[in-house]
Amino acid sequence: MRYRTLGHSGCAVSSLALGTMTFGAESDEAESYDVLDRFVESGGTLVDTADVYTAGVSEEIVGRWLKDRPADVTERVVLATKGRFPMSNEPNGCGLSRRHLVRALDASLARLGVDGGDLYQVHGFDPWTPLEETLRTLDDCIRAGKIGYYGLSNFTGWQLTKAVHLARALGLAEPVTLQPQYSLIVREIEWEVIPAAQDAGMGLLPWSPLGGGWLSGKYERDQRPDPQTRLGADPERGMEAWERRGTDRTWRIIDAVQKVADDRGVSMAEVALSWVTDRPAVTSTILGARTVEQLDANLRADDLRLSEPETAALDEASDLGATDYPYGSMGIEQRSRDLAGG
Repeated sequence: MRYRTLGHSGCAVSSLALGTMTFGAESDEAESYDVLDRFVESGGTLVDTADVYTAGVSEEIVGRWLKDRPADVTERVVLATKGRFPMSNEPNGCGLSRRHLVRALDASLARLGVDGGDLYQVHGFDPWTPLEETLRTLDDCIRAGKIGYYGLSNFTGWQLTKAVHLARALGLAEPVTLQPQYSLIVREIEWEVIPAAQDAGMGLLPWSPLGGGWLSGKYERDQRPDPQTRLGADPERGMEAWERRGTDRTWRIIDAVQKVADDRGVSMAEVALSWVTDRPAVTSTILGARTVEQLDANLRADDLRLSEPETAALDEASDLGATDYPYGSMGIEQRSRDLAGG
């Protein structure tokens, strides 16, 4: 396993992280324990959860696993969780206010059975709470020893930049990471979000690197997904929905991933995960695994290094086809002229 620093912090984490959204839902407690054991045995360190994952059950399972394992195992774990979304119908039961964040963090730490976590991430932007209130709260949590660092999740470029520069202006701790959706299918963050993160020295923790399973090779063009698959059971599943995501561009990407996989004698998932993990600014790619077998298959991506021609072919197949301005060819030309004084 490779290791990288958690954004601009000095904390080292594995280049592949374990996401625990399936714990308590698609993976029972025993299977979840096996997945955690295998991840750590394989050199993995960053374990990512959230209060809303299975309504707190995911954190509880991770907490019981931590309590059940010897210190030499649990000391390797860099523990990350998130808060922002509602866990109750209480009027102040969601958002990034001081009132909600403090209570959400305390509840997460109680479920995890720890006095402090390593990385606390706000799960999304809150347009109703002054950003200064959120940042001061997170800084106070660091000073109190409840968390080591904090990060952002699902923020746009301007939201991220505003948070970073406001923290600097106020003399507060700055965010070290951003957790965005990122895959060969979802590359829009390359236009503004990734440059903003790079400018701030933040590391990316991509979620859904397999595009909700589309890049694993489980689906075929013009053939409805098997009912036994996650998408087959719910074809209208959010951003992964069959009709929404099953575009010509998606199938072009799948074909390109399949070709690289066949040429290298590896799985499509390994190719897709390797591509994401080696993108600029990426610290650790979050793996979702319901079983140990799925985890083992995905962990093999850490040993795969794509060649420049392979990466170029995947880049071309997944190109977003940006319009002329500001992200397309005319926008690039305009910015080049500006730099040249034209």
